[in-house]
Amino acid sequence: MNTFAFDINKISEYREDNRLEAKKASGGLPHSIWETYSSFANSDGGLIVLGVEEDKNHQLHVIGVNNPDDLVRDFWNTINNPQKISLDILTDNMVSIQELDGRKVILIEVPRAEREMRPIYVGTDPMKGTYRRNNEGDFHCSREQVSAFFRDAAQNSIDTKVLTNMDLSVFDMETVHSYRNLFNGKHPNHVWAALDDELFLRRIGAMGLSSEDNKIHPTIAGLLMFGYEYEIVREFSDYFLDYQERMDPSIRWTHRVISSSGDWSGNLFDFYYRIISRLCSDLPVPFKLHNMSREEDTPLHKAVREVLLNTLVHADYYGRRGTVVIKSPQYLSFSNPGDMRVSLSMAIEGGFSDPRNATLMKMFGMIGIGERAGSGIPTILETWTAATQQTPSYEISYSPDRVTCVIRLGGESAEETKGRQDAIRFSVTDESSELLENGSQKSSQKSSQKSSQKSSQKILELIVANSAVTTQEMADELGISRRAIAKIIAKLQAEDFIRRVGPDKGGHWEIIE
Repeated sequence: MNTFAFDINKISEYREDNRLEAKKASGGLPHSIWETYSSFANSDGGLIVLGVEEDKNHQLHVIGVNNPDDLVRDFWNTINNPQKISLDILTDNMVSIQELDGRKVILIEVPRAEREMRPIYVGTDPMKGTYRRNNEGDFHCSREQVSAFFRDAAQNSIDTKVLTNMDLSVFDMETVHSYRNLFNGKHPNHVWAALDDELFLRRIGAMGLSSEDNKIHPTIAGLLMFGYEYEIVREFSDYFLDYQERMDPSIRWTHRVISSSGDWSGNLFDFYYRIISRLCSDLPVPFKLHNMSREEDTPLHKAVREVLLNTLVHADYYGRRGTVVIKSPQYLSFSNPGDMRVSLSMAIEGGFSDPRNATLMKMFGMIGIGERAGSGIPTILETWTAATQQTPSYEISYSPDRVTCVIRLGGESAEETKGRQDAIRFSVTDESSELLENGSQKSSQKSSQKSSQKSSQKILELIVANSAVTTQEMADELGISRRAIAKIIAKLQAEDFIRRVGPDKGGHWEIIE
């Protein structure tokens, strides 16, 4: 039953975090239990412990609950009341009573809800009763986040939607013909080769029949893959693709490609081919002959292609802040809007594929880009770790929802890399799962202390990503004032986490190892 491997005998070793919540419940079921239930179900699951209090040092102590059987009965009655909770996703063995030194506690294991069930909300209004969980506790979801839950809950891939307000003219036909050339090279003598452009686009899912007017129109997949940027933003107002090369710390970037520049189409297909060779240009290529020619395509090249593909096909293009790819001498970073549709642990384990834009993935697959379904992330991790002894890292963040993958290029020693990764807390595994399994001594802070720590953490991440980042850019990214940024930076400098090299204008930051 106890999938979190929680040991009540080691209660003093645990700390509240994004997957563990302790409540005294001395006066009965606390109302906040339902907010926590919602937040765990809508995030990565977690464990609620009733009959435990937290002291001023954030250490947990068992105080016990009175009449635990009655509390459990009240819990089940409430969670099965649709006027109180939208859906019960628990099984009987997820709620249990345990005892320590004569005091009884109640353990409630809340799994991550499947995407078709989300959002799980309190009351009858999802816009008012949907919560999520981060290291600072339960937080109320915005209307934007709730809408994203409902989009992801749909059975059909979102990119199959037919856009009845658009026609063939939204496509850059040069892009379409470039795709067809690659398709024909991959599938010689294919029956689709003789089709006209519109019929070919229908066959690959880029156009479809509308049930509203019984006419053929572009699909979301077709618009994203082949459309002009100015047409794409009609459907996706925050659509933005951004590739940055940061090879010189003294300037913000040495090369940049953005979808809104107006000198190219701005669609996904052209973005992929504009940046993929630059992304891979500095990867090591061992001397290896194949049919008397040097073999240039290594497993590392394939891994980078897979990460870029995942970034593009798993993005929620209705989300904010766009898709950002960064290349520096030390790392490659890939960030896209939208939460993962499966848990990170399930994605790492592999064997299960649930792309947000399945038609886009199919289109890329038709021209030979992409591993078999469900094998992408495991292949990336295995390949990169074996070749470089450095494991790619994934980070999931909320408000707005984003997924970021960072892969190291070996510009640092293994010890330096580990130290830097520890400093910015990137992790390929769920940090809170390790806490619950191993009973680690990781401490956490509450309220303002947690907010300060989170802001400090984000500033360190921004400096790692761009050593020339300005305080104004930090303030814009964190959504706080420059004055607050200045205070946090002063604290980080005083504690020897960072130092400033050079003047305010033209200088840069360094992480102190």
